[in-house]
Amino acid sequence: MHKHMDQLKIEEIKQLIPHRYPFLLVDRVLEVEEERILSIKNVSVNEEFFNGHFPGRPMMPGVLQVEAMAQSGCLMLMHSHIDDPENSLIVFSGINRAKFRKSVVPGDQLVMEVELVNQRRNFITMEGEAKVEDNVVCELEASAAIVPNEE
Repeated sequence: MHKHMDQLKIEEIKQLIPHRYPFLLVDRVLEVEEERILSIKNVSVNEEFFNGHFPGRPMMPGVLQVEAMAQSGCLMLMHSHIDDPENSLIVFSGINRAKFRKSVVPGDQLVMEVELVNQRRNFITMEGEAKVEDNVVCELEASAAIVPNEE
């Protein structure tokens, strides 16, 4: 069976998730399928967080790598699993076994792969791995919940 794979550019990404500058941490989706997404975050020296993390030795915070993977997972779910993205919000409910293996620095391209492990009604489990130049820099298991987007 042939799986349909889409690419998403930034404007399409912004239609699917509510995150905005300076907290939108996915620049492009290279591949999105029903249970897998491959996305990138170009890590620029101009990122706001480098001003304080750390002066003279800029490193992308691990929690933001985790957030970038979470946003990728949200994109996969909004694209393939949710009928009315405008009326749904996906919220992080847990992070398990997060490991940080190598520093992510200005000029790096974070390549993130997130897979759906389990879905029970509105509760989701995903696994993610981020690489820079084929080296794993971050990996995790995360859980999330789909909730109504009520103002």
